[in-house]
Amino acid sequence: MRSTSIGTHSAHRISHLQQRDGHWAIVDLFGKGGHVRTVPVPAWVKVAIDSWLAIAGIDTGIIFRCVSRTGHVWGNRLSEKAVWWVVREYAKLVGIDNLAPHDLRRTCARLCHSAGGELEQIQFLLGHRSVETTERYLGSRQRLVQAVNDHLGIEPPGGS
Repeated sequence: MRSTSIGTHSAHRISHLQQRDGHWAIVDLFGKGGHVRTVPVPAWVKVAIDSWLAIAGIDTGIIFRCVSRTGHVWGNRLSEKAVWWVVREYAKLVGIDNLAPHDLRRTCARLCHSAGGELEQIQFLLGHRSVETTERYLGSRQRLVQAVNDHLGIEPPGGS
């Protein structure tokens, strides 16, 4: 079953939140160009999603929807405009100007990289077809000084 999309992004359905290999993930996520991928969900995010679903009284369909201040769920999905509003409002609360939702994607990529995440796995997470796109997100550049293959432990005796 294909998800309905908001712009170029899939709507996240409860049925797409599944366990795979003992880890929670959003499966069959359709992205740009019809690219299908699976996105791992950290345990703490799953707890937050479960809490949201319980508070919003949502048990089927789209996970993220508009909820009024009185707790009434309305609409069948969050619009891109609503996501922008939420990101900007919460950014203001913590003193960050000009934050966009896509900035959070780049930040996630950089945090994964600084935590030792492999470039290929970050590429999968972001759904990039090209590793060069992921490298641009990370601001990665090839370093020839102290290159990664300088000391592989297979050098012949007697040096170079």
